[in-house]
Amino acid sequence: MKLTEAQFKQDFLAEIKTLYATELSDTSNYNQFVALGQLVRRYDGPNWTKTSADYREKDRKQVYYFSIEFLPGRLLKSNLLNLGLLDTVRQGLKALGLDFDEISRAEPDPGLGNGGLGRLAACYMDSMASLGIAGNGNGIRYRYGLFKQVFMDGYQVELPDDWLRNGNVWEIRRENKACLVRFGGNVWMAPQPDGQLKAMYENTDDVWAVPYDTGLVGYHNDVTNTLRLWSAELPPSADETGFSQARRDRIDEITKVLYPDDSNSAGQSLRLRQEYFFSSAGVQSIVRHYGLRHQGMKELAKKIAIHINDTHPTLVIPEMMRILMDEHHCSWDVAWSLTTQVMSYTNHTIMQEALETWPIEMFKGLLPRIYQIVAEIDRRYREAKTPIFGEALVNRTAPLGNGQVRMAFLAVIGSHSVNGVAPLHTELLKEDVLRELYQVYPERFNNKTNGIATRRWQQLANEPLSNLIDSKIGPTWRRQPNQLKSLAAYRDDTKFLKQLTAVKVENKAALAAYIQSELGVTVRTDAIFDVQIKRLHAYKRQLLHVFEIIREYLAIKDQPKNTEPPRVHVFGAKAAPSYHYAKSIIKLINALADLVNHDPEIGDQLKVAFIPNYGVSLGELIIPTADVSEQISTASKEASGTSNMKMMANGAVSLATLDGANIDIIEAAGEENEYSFGLTAKAVYGYYERGDYHAADFYNANPELKRVLDTLIDGTIPGISTEGREIYDSLLRYNDEFFVLADYDSYVQQQRQISHDFQDQKLWQQKALANIAASGIFSADLAVARYSDEIWQVPHTKLLN
Repeated sequence: MKLTEAQFKQDFLAEIKTLYATELSDTSNYNQFVALGQLVRRYDGPNWTKTSADYREKDRKQVYYFSIEFLPGRLLKSNLLNLGLLDTVRQGLKALGLDFDEISRAEPDPGLGNGGLGRLAACYMDSMASLGIAGNGNGIRYRYGLFKQVFMDGYQVELPDDWLRNGNVWEIRRENKACLVRFGGNVWMAPQPDGQLKAMYENTDDVWAVPYDTGLVGYHNDVTNTLRLWSAELPPSADETGFSQARRDRIDEITKVLYPDDSNSAGQSLRLRQEYFFSSAGVQSIVRHYGLRHQGMKELAKKIAIHINDTHPTLVIPEMMRILMDEHHCSWDVAWSLTTQVMSYTNHTIMQEALETWPIEMFKGLLPRIYQIVAEIDRRYREAKTPIFGEALVNRTAPLGNGQVRMAFLAVIGSHSVNGVAPLHTELLKEDVLRELYQVYPERFNNKTNGIATRRWQQLANEPLSNLIDSKIGPTWRRQPNQLKSLAAYRDDTKFLKQLTAVKVENKAALAAYIQSELGVTVRTDAIFDVQIKRLHAYKRQLLHVFEIIREYLAIKDQPKNTEPPRVHVFGAKAAPSYHYAKSIIKLINALADLVNHDPEIGDQLKVAFIPNYGVSLGELIIPTADVSEQISTASKEASGTSNMKMMANGAVSLATLDGANIDIIEAAGEENEYSFGLTAKAVYGYYERGDYHAADFYNANPELKRVLDTLIDGTIPGISTEGREIYDSLLRYNDEFFVLADYDSYVQQQRQISHDFQDQKLWQQKALANIAASGIFSADLAVARYSDEIWQVPHTKLLN
């Protein structure tokens, strides 16, 4: 888009006067952000309108990406970058005496996700728009985000994240596109005069699903796609029929919070209502939109692709069947053929607890018509597959079993494509988690390694690095991230390597200022920044990182004149509110930080910063500072990971187990430029099969490890008597479920090697450069292009055959 600085200033001042009827000097940073957001929307409006019109006129195949989480991050800078207006706006605001960065920080960061799943969805939406793919997001407009995390006496406390308190400048409410979603009641099939059966409903609990649309701006291509988030509201008939307060509250709860506590049946019921709510509303909207240009359903699979991002939206499968049969009078066989052609599914986990199941009685009561359809899918699956694979295997893989509706199995059976998100993960799906379904449908399984939107994680999060790269290889890498590989030619360019270090120090200074402001801790910018930012979970093994900090602390106490390079250990992580063990680890980290940071003998040699309320915006601040990227999950447990890719793209080396996409990263950047350690997935499975893992053997055989673990219970770390004992027992008495102790020694060896190598600055700079140069292959653009070529744009005839 063409816009002069003078025109922008004129437009911006006019927007301020229109919105606030006052002068610029009388507005706050938030007022200025709203005015700027409104203006950006106006600038982009013609692109959004034209994109939608082009898709309609050309009858483009539409991709609908269903995800219960979206973590888009702040959109102001991203939209300006993608429109090509970032520099113009920044200079224009500066000329008006305003600080663009202060204004952009006034934008709420929507917490509509918990971690990698939601951020991946947002990266893919960015990429679809930038690649010109007709892609649409479909999710839930949570009134409150995940939660605002604060630490009180070191404990995590969850506060409401009221991100919509002042509205959302980017969204458009489209009440004329609302849908009715039914829960509960009674459903029966009534014969009709034409011989058809019609689904009849009575006493249903009806909810009005109202869409809010946000434009997703493509990079320098005049394309704007749509993210549609659904809000649960009272049906228009509510006042006439006298809805009770209890019924109103049930509706209000559906889109109130992300991931309600599902440790009890009420929470599980609410979670299931959420999943059906956005699945049903989304599919209804899709079929309605398709019907505006097409007679009948026969072209459906040529024009629509629906992608199921993890198991949460799996109910799109029976919902599509319901609509095709009950509303468009398709036979079962036609409806099933169309549905499986339309649907594809990404599995994101091998953790059994994350493969969702719902009690049949709960499911049947909440979703009676959907249950009828799932039961028929189950019956037909058993009828077709038992003669081929035997009753035992079919019983283990059918959608219904052991009193549960098994969502992952339903997703595989009802889709034409099932993908994992890293080669190791995909192989584990085939060999373990979904092994028997792989036997039934081998042709459906494939790998699509995750990717990241380098526009946000390099161009926005690390402008100094991006500008430095431009100075060497030009700006075309910004559209073609594979071109980053040409940076490898500068590995011996001393001047460039020093500039790379200067960029890192500049980024560290910004984070150091934030840590000082928020935590009151002073950190050195010449230290190794050792970073672990991800959801707090036992399998991600923040504990292993904690034990290294304890080891370093004890080493300095033993030898105060230690010549090791200084370290700053940075954590960012939220624990699920009901996940007691993870919250105990948070308390441990904070107690350890308090001990280390205030010990005069330690000084500035070692610091620990656990930054509360980690999210996308904090990630943008932390990731460009990382020297060491901690990717230390138990081998075989992490599906892919994306923080590993983000830190790699900003020049961090990976301290990594051979898990998820870590394997791809090590291969891409070269083993000599990373620090791998620990058990392999094969070794982990070997322990499972033999049952011969004994954590106490490692504890008793390694005096250093024993000393480290004993600090949990001997008073070395004040204030953790309960948590320390709980963690200590979990590792020794209950035998260390995630093999933390087995990997301790090799992890420490690599940490020592990192300290040694960091002191050779040229060597360290070359490792950092190798990571940046190799990072382009993990672009979300490349991942999305593979989906589009192989799954979403798959020829109709291929599916029919």
